[in-house]
Amino acid sequence: MDATAYLSGNFAPVGEELTATDLEVIGSIPPELRGRYVRNGPNPIDPPDPARHHWFVGEGMVHGIRLEDGRASWYRNRWVRSPAVAERLGEAPPPRRVPEDRQLGSPNTNVVAIGGRTYAVVEAGSVPCELGPQLETVGPSDFGGTLPWGFTAHPHTDPVTGNTHAVAYWWGWGNKVQYLVLSPEGRVTTSVDITTPGDGSPMMHDMAITESRAVILDLPCIFDLDLATSGRSFPYRWHEPYGSRVGVLPLDGTGEVTWVDVEPCYVFHVLNAFDLDDGRLVVDVVRHPKVFDTDLAGPSEGAPTLDRWTIDPVAGKVIEERLDDRPMEFPRVDERRFGRPARYGYGVAIADGLEHGPLLRHDLRTGAVAAHDHGKGRSTMEAVFVPRDPDDPTGAEDDGWLMSVVHDAEENRAELVLLDASDFTGEPVARVVLPTRIPFGFHGNWLPDA
Repeated sequence: MDATAYLSGNFAPVGEELTATDLEVIGSIPPELRGRYVRNGPNPIDPPDPARHHWFVGEGMVHGIRLEDGRASWYRNRWVRSPAVAERLGEAPPPRRVPEDRQLGSPNTNVVAIGGRTYAVVEAGSVPCELGPQLETVGPSDFGGTLPWGFTAHPHTDPVTGNTHAVAYWWGWGNKVQYLVLSPEGRVTTSVDITTPGDGSPMMHDMAITESRAVILDLPCIFDLDLATSGRSFPYRWHEPYGSRVGVLPLDGTGEVTWVDVEPCYVFHVLNAFDLDDGRLVVDVVRHPKVFDTDLAGPSEGAPTLDRWTIDPVAGKVIEERLDDRPMEFPRVDERRFGRPARYGYGVAIADGLEHGPLLRHDLRTGAVAAHDHGKGRSTMEAVFVPRDPDDPTGAEDDGWLMSVVHDAEENRAELVLLDASDFTGEPVARVVLPTRIPFGFHGNWLPDA
């Protein structure tokens, strides 16, 4: 895709912060849903230089919709106030709250709940930024002084232990990454430095966990000093000689990492992973053939497909198989099943680069794939499954709702759409009409009230 494509259409930023209350609802919001749906993505304040722009950079903007008592009580969108954003908006910066040597960056990738608090997060060495209940910026956080350096855009919480697992990277570390484990209270309890085998500093966007192991994705997208010194906003590039491999280590961080080679590729997102009884493990990934080789503005070099890797750490081998040829991204499962076998996986159908399309549901037991088409000119973003009873770990994977933001190109606005997961291709349960569009950013989550 041309670099200007990431600055136009629904990739383009929105220009103002809004607050709207008592939103129009088409259909009925289930009364069980009480909390906030939140979503994050890059939203540059000033027009970037298209010659140097990358879709992954730009000031973070969080969008939120509050549901309660069968109503959509508010919508808000707020830039995350890093010191640079606060200065640009003519405001005093938020309290720093972390040591002076920490990178504050622009948390523009995900919004997560850890230890009862809400954080906007990004990777590559920056610390998280805590947000308040109405998306106001509280300030940078190092989890009460327990975070050794930076964090990640993709932490994963073990649904049984409540521990959160993450892999952090930073170009200044060279070929080192950091495996982190946080307690349910949101404090880092384990920090393990891991040396990666390749010659370079890798970009690690995601990782995986099973009941017993953590999986590290060490793939050939690495820091490029020439790009950095030339002023490119995102200095990571495809370098196939670096090698492609996965690392497997015990979930508690003890013991050695076992590295197993895979075919050259890049993985931004893991759908799920789980252990097998014979000591092997399965990791389902969205596999890109390559990224940032000739297109330095975004990941558009070959169709991203849902693949399965069956890894044998003892034999040092992996079986790679294609689960579906349809291009897709932003995979999710029922988070109560994360790290365990799951039946259903969801993703966004992709066409023409990263243009979004229908929502897909993969039945990983039967291989069947269903699509929910939201209508002409309407395209979905990442969906999150919300169980009807979140406290029941054995509840059916289709007993609940799928939430996603849908862009309506004709109306040039967005809706929060709720589907009945047991009637995936049926009419939505509810559509919350929003007062603006929400750009094609990255990740969203449902944060229920405690």
